[in-house]
Amino acid sequence: MGFLKQDAPQVDDFEAWSKGTRAEKIVPMARHWAEVGFGTPVVLHLFYVVKILAYAGIALGIVLLTPGIGGIGEIDRWWTEPIVFEKVVLFTMLFEVVGLGCGFGPLNNRFFPPMGSILYWLRPKTIRLPPWPTRVPLTRGTTRTPVDVVLYAALLVMLVVALCTGGTGPIPALDSTVGVLPVWQVATILGLLALCGLRDKSIFLGARGEVYGSLAVAFLFTGTDIILAAKLVFLMIWIGAAVSKLNRHFPFVISTMMSNNPVLRPKWLKRKFFTRFPDDLTPSWVSRWVAHVATAIELLVPLVLFFSHGGWPTTIAAIVMVGFHLGILASIPMGVPLEWNVFMIFGVLFLFVGHSDIGLRDLHSPWPIVLFAILATVVVIGNLAPSKVSFLPGMRYYAGNWDTSLWCVKPSASAKIDEHVVAIASMPAAQMERYYGSPENAQLYMYMGYAFRSFNTHGRAMFTLAHRAMAGQNEADYVLTDGERITSTAIGWNFGDGHMCNEQLIDALQERCGFEPGEVRVVLLDGQPIQTQTQRYRLVDAATGEFESGHVRVADMATRQPWDDDIPVFVDR
Repeated sequence: MGFLKQDAPQVDDFEAWSKGTRAEKIVPMARHWAEVGFGTPVVLHLFYVVKILAYAGIALGIVLLTPGIGGIGEIDRWWTEPIVFEKVVLFTMLFEVVGLGCGFGPLNNRFFPPMGSILYWLRPKTIRLPPWPTRVPLTRGTTRTPVDVVLYAALLVMLVVALCTGGTGPIPALDSTVGVLPVWQVATILGLLALCGLRDKSIFLGARGEVYGSLAVAFLFTGTDIILAAKLVFLMIWIGAAVSKLNRHFPFVISTMMSNNPVLRPKWLKRKFFTRFPDDLTPSWVSRWVAHVATAIELLVPLVLFFSHGGWPTTIAAIVMVGFHLGILASIPMGVPLEWNVFMIFGVLFLFVGHSDIGLRDLHSPWPIVLFAILATVVVIGNLAPSKVSFLPGMRYYAGNWDTSLWCVKPSASAKIDEHVVAIASMPAAQMERYYGSPENAQLYMYMGYAFRSFNTHGRAMFTLAHRAMAGQNEADYVLTDGERITSTAIGWNFGDGHMCNEQLIDALQERCGFEPGEVRVVLLDGQPIQTQTQRYRLVDAATGEFESGHVRVADMATRQPWDDDIPVFVDR
């Protein structure tokens, strides 16, 4: 890993390598990833560190400008003021919804430009994806209108207004002299977020509505119920994420993430996370042990935080959870949810240390419990029927188990997308060629992307099913592109969510581009329901619709190598 230069995979004979099958070409890329990760240059990691510091610095500046908040030298007096937490929450929502947070930059394969979100959502005629167009009035269609632009702009304006507003006055129950933000401002933000989300689910998900929207709902309450509800939201985030990791997929996430960890530099150490490098790249006992310990921490330690009210149990639990999120942060994971982890650390300190005395005995209304129950219901449904609930509100973060898709696209189809879809970014293959300087380098890194996807269990299924998707066609005529990359180009935001690149997006692109039969074939793989050991799939032709469905077994995916693309497939029709 160089400071300015990427640690690229070495292929001695590019011409011979390029003539191999897809599986054969993935082999050296997978072995390179196991030792090096993506090989990101140090300067790029430093860029993300600077972005984190900028996020924290701006948040601090906003807090310090609040009337009644003293200077940085008086932090011990004001850091537990509830308006401090409110402003950090709303600033982070703003940071995310403009596109500066999750999914930003080259580590999410965003090159030109490094972000979408605001560049798309303030532009009429871009694609929008309503969550329930047949059920919610006035949400049909997939074209962004001036009304959508105005709603999104109003959300941004109201967030800025709230960040510039002072508190409502003393709240003795919270030992606050400054107070909280006016309820009407918080309610307006929530109303606008809901309206934007009903017209376009990508805005709600991009704002991380399941986190910051839920916390904003807590701000509608009064007194100690505000803090208690916020604690319950945090508790649900941790428990939901932990439960989702009770599967066979999560150790694969650990081994993949550790091999890409910039802090773990020695290659011999990274090899320890795999069973027998270079021949068996399934997770080793080390990866499985780390996965089990991390899951136990995320499931159990938050319970200690919530039910202990100060003293050494709270202190130890807080230290463990801060270390837990620092560990994620230090690995700079793909998708880069960096500021979210900084926020979670802040939340641990503010809610569970600064207000450790507030618990269920301080409940004054049923609303915090109602909020917790609603979130828990969504999490339960998300685990039982992951195809129905996005992995974000389902709180199945980095569990290795979510809906995914793989798009098989002919160059003629890419040209139609460039011509007919209103977008800021070009197609992924074109971006990579521009970024890496040549078609040869772009192809190498495209296969590095394939290797990354294949290190996750669902990657084995995706590339197996790709053969079936292109049956009757010449596979060499297609460029295989991860659905996230297509989503990034088409709607301007992506963060590991297959719900953004399913039949709804396929139909929206077909409506604009008029693909011919066989021009675009898509593999859609649902996440694994917690109560089964299978994952359902669909094969879709953009022009003619679904032509095959069935399932694959998790056990088959979990025992194969990243380059294996021949796992058993069970066809329903």
